[in-house]
Parts: sequence; structure tokens; C-alpha cells
Amino acid sequence: MKQIKTLLIAAILILGASQTINAQAKTAHVDVSDIMTKMPAMIDAQKQLEKLSATYDADYKKMAEEFQAKLKLYDADATKVTDAVNAERQKEVQDMQKRIQDFGQNAQKELQTKQEEITKPIYEKVRASIQKVGKAKGFQYVLDGSTLLLADGPNLTADVKKDLGF
Repeated sequence: MKQIKTLLIAAILILGASQTINAQAKTAHVDVSDIMTKMPAMIDAQKQLEKLSATYDADYKKMAEEFQAKLKLYDADATKVTDAVNAERQKEVQDMQKRIQDFGQNAQKELQTKQEEITKPIYEKVRASIQKVGKAKGFQYVLDGSTLLLADGPNLTADVKKDLGF
């Protein structure tokens, strides 16, 4: 009787352990940053953003050069004009400086907005592909491999790239 109880307990423990093993979720990982940086649409988006940034930089540089030229001219003429004219020029220079700062801040905001606008659909496409590949391969969880400290599961990065066509 004692042996039957021991065998029964051992069988329950073995059956319970196998159920626990079967209940574990299937997990894989994918390197989203690798996919995003090598994706042709993202490369095109980066070129677009660089072109826009270069335009803003050129405009900013032109404004700064005009500011410096005007400042130099006003400094050279400061002793030749009245105090009222110097006060007016000082106000004009301060206004120019404020416009240049505002332009730089607005350009930065616009670049950030444009980047989000351009990259969001690309990221959504990548995310949909990851879900598609993960489900097709029977995984319940797919983790972003760029932040993993340990990645023993399968890497789906190549499969997702293939699904996206590159």
C-alpha cells in the first residue's frame, strides 16, 4: 500500500512537471533596430530628413551671417551716429537675434514632427510583419532583441526582413 502511494505521488509529480513544461510560452526575439536601419523605406526617409535638415541649416546659417554683418556694420558706425540711432539699432539686433533663435527652435520641432510622421507608418509595417511571422511560426511572445540581456530563443529578424521584402 505504501509503495502504491509512493508510485501514485511520483506519477502525479511527473505528470504535473510535464504539464508545466508544456504550459511554458514559446518565445522568440527580433532586432527591430536592425530591421528599421536596413529597411529601404527607412533609408529613403532618412535621406528626406537629411535634405530637410540641410535646408534648415542653410537658412539658419544665412540668417546668422546677415546678423553678424549687420552687427559688424553697426559696431563700426556706433561712434558716428546719435544715441537714439544706436538704441534703435540695438533693439533691431536683439529682434534679429530672437528671430534666429525662434527659427532654430521651430526648425528642430518641425524636423522632429516630420521624423515621427515619416517613421510611424514604417514602424507599423515592421510591427505587423513581426506579428505575422511570429504567429506563423507559433510563437506567443516576440521580444525586441535590441534590449535583451539573454536571448536563447529563436531570432526572427531574418524572417521578418524576408517578409518585408529585403
